[in-house]
Amino acid sequence: MAKKAKKYIEAAKQVESDKLYNPEEAVALVQKIDFAKFDSTVEVAYRLNVDPKQADQQIRGAVVLPNGTGKTQRVIVFAEGDQAKAAQEAGADEVGSDDLVQKIQDGWLDFDVAVATPPMMAKVGRLGRVLGPKGLMPNPKTGTVTMDTAKAVNDVKAGQVAYRVDKAGIVHAPIGKVSFTQDKLVENFKAMNDVIVKARPASAKGQYIKSLTVTSTFGPGVHVNAAEF
Repeated sequence: MAKKAKKYIEAAKQVESDKLYNPEEAVALVQKIDFAKFDSTVEVAYRLNVDPKQADQQIRGAVVLPNGTGKTQRVIVFAEGDQAKAAQEAGADEVGSDDLVQKIQDGWLDFDVAVATPPMMAKVGRLGRVLGPKGLMPNPKTGTVTMDTAKAVNDVKAGQVAYRVDKAGIVHAPIGKVSFTQDKLVENFKAMNDVIVKARPASAKGQYIKSLTVTSTFGPGVHVNAAEF
């Protein structure tokens, strides 16, 4: 742990804590100071001036990043008939109905995203206590409750990222890997920023984005000037 702390301190010295970097500078710096021995995930954190307790300020959705996330997502689909067949042909890792519900009830959770058709939600609802706390419950706001199962699977496999504001008013989201080129990370960052800006609730007053930070898995945060997108 002491060795990691030393590396973090050395990395943090290269970040001007009182400076707001433009997106290109911030991404380049995050890549430069990353010290992990694996391909770190690059993440962004938006601290928003919203009240998540208010129904109209519960910011949530999904965006397909133009350059993907660098991670292969495992997708399961709750569907029957034509929708099940379409999901299988689109490359879903597991497709089922009552059998899939039972498999999860028995403790299987080897997947990253769950998709369901609207008719299946009555059955999937029984998994709320299992999937809900893990953020795996299908939701129409993220495009994971749909009759177009093929599109849902393709979007996830192409690099779809779901985002949701937490109780503190912060949205955390991955935008790629440190190994990406700077241009690809910046393009993904701008795509994410666009959806966050467009998601501003009409009832939100004052400065919407209070702060914006980009970081790698273990690296220090780099503050970004949200006005420079």
